Amino acid sequence: MIRGTTTMPRASNAPASRARRKRVLKKAKGYRGRRSKLFRYAKDATMKAQYWAYRDRKTRKRTFRYLWIQRLNAAARANGLTYSRFAEGLKAAGIGLDRKVLADLAVSDENAFKSIVDQAKSALEDKSKSKKKAA
Repeated sequence: MIRGTTTMPRASNAPASRARRKRVLKKAKGYRGRRSKLFRYAKDATMKAQYWAYRDRKTRKRTFRYLWIQRLNAAARANGLTYSRFAEGLKAAGIGLDRKVLADLAVSDENAFKSIVDQAKSALEDKSKSKKKAA
């Protein structure tokens, strides 16, 4: 190697690195303590937050379905049916409303829900009568 020659300094890619750090710190705004101030901790916190957000978008769907079923069960029992018998009656009556709409009706409009329950009950009675005739 020849002495006295200088080599060029390595490029640091500073603008892109700064932009990346700013982007992560902006995402971490509102986090407590060093998780919102220091890049190393903010990076971990935002990665974990994104993981939880992705996972819980799926969990939310499960949780709401469970909530709607609980509400329907309570409302159906108040009208003299269990949830499973109510669901069977809806199918027999050909009522195609989903759980979300039915649960909303059960909470907000009790008269409309009661009429749906009555239709389900009459469809169940018709179903049982037709089974007895067939047997």
